[in-house]
Amino acid sequence: MRFVDEYRDPHRARLLLERITAVTSRPWTIMEVCGGQTHTLVRSGIDEVLPAPIELVHGPGCPVCVTPAEVIETACRLAGEREVTVCSFGDMLRVPGAGRDLLGVRAAGGDVRVVYSPLDALAVAEQEPHRTVVFFAVGFETTAPATALSLLEARRRGVRNYLVLSAHVRVPPALEAILGAPDTRLQGLLAPGHVCTVQGLDEYRAVVERHRVPVVVTGFEPVDLLEGILACVAQLEEGRAELENRYPRSVRPEGNPAARAVLDAVFEPVSRAWRGLGVLPGGGLGLRADWRDHDAEARYTPAPPAADDGRCRAALVLTGRLRPDACPEFGTGCRPEHPLGAPMVSTEGACAAYWHAGRTRRLAAAP
Repeated sequence: MRFVDEYRDPHRARLLLERITAVTSRPWTIMEVCGGQTHTLVRSGIDEVLPAPIELVHGPGCPVCVTPAEVIETACRLAGEREVTVCSFGDMLRVPGAGRDLLGVRAAGGDVRVVYSPLDALAVAEQEPHRTVVFFAVGFETTAPATALSLLEARRRGVRNYLVLSAHVRVPPALEAILGAPDTRLQGLLAPGHVCTVQGLDEYRAVVERHRVPVVVTGFEPVDLLEGILACVAQLEEGRAELENRYPRSVRPEGNPAARAVLDAVFEPVSRAWRGLGVLPGGGLGLRADWRDHDAEARYTPAPPAADDGRCRAALVLTGRLRPDACPEFGTGCRPEHPLGAPMVSTEGACAAYWHAGRTRRLAAAP
């Protein structure tokens, strides 16, 4: 507990804030990538007490939020099949697909179950061999090794009725797309410490070299984030663009070799659609060809791309172009009990962060 408290120490946080204020001489726009970081920043009010020249924008670091509607619709279709059970994390049940969500499918009689790990879904398949059990796998490189492990276990135990519908995504291709956009305003990035804990630093070093922006790997506590912001601003003020690891208690340059080995044994990079960013080359993780017998996409026909009614501005929020409280639907047409999109209901969604922090809607018009 003392270790955690060290990174929530208000005195240390004030000192860091004073140092950030002292080194800042001009406006800078910095994106924190991870939704967990967004929630800490908003909950603690860090974004409101930073010196005015620093603007923090929120990135696409919520894997639930970037899952496109057609993939959710595919999961809904599978859950409606008589012999199929769909297992997923609770975050996914209320995310709208093509006009419906998994919670609604369950209410209509579909077999949808909340699990806390992929191994829970494997246990369901083992206990109910007469059913096809599909784990709806959502997450970044952080959670993908657990999905891979469940598949390795399924094959070891001979559980043939366990399938995975993979919506796993990779962070670096999304950063490349955002930084490469002609209208980008970003001058620095706070990279997700949990992803780097698994994957290491090499892919982020490549982002720095290609786009000449500082990338600082940070953790998730208030002091972690203030240290990351200070490091990023110091680089910008000095005209440097480097990769810095400000989360060394968790992140090693090589990442986690055991987790990476499990991941590579089951998954490979594939092109995948991200909500708000379109199809990204290498943006997803798909099952390798020798795992087709456990691949739900290979056995069932995916749903076609879903139409968007335009009311949810998730695409703008996820790419840092719109603050949640500047959306005309925030708190009116879009609320946790009636969400228009995933950012309002996911535990890592930026809109949910603003809602639970009591941020009121701005009157500025949204694009």
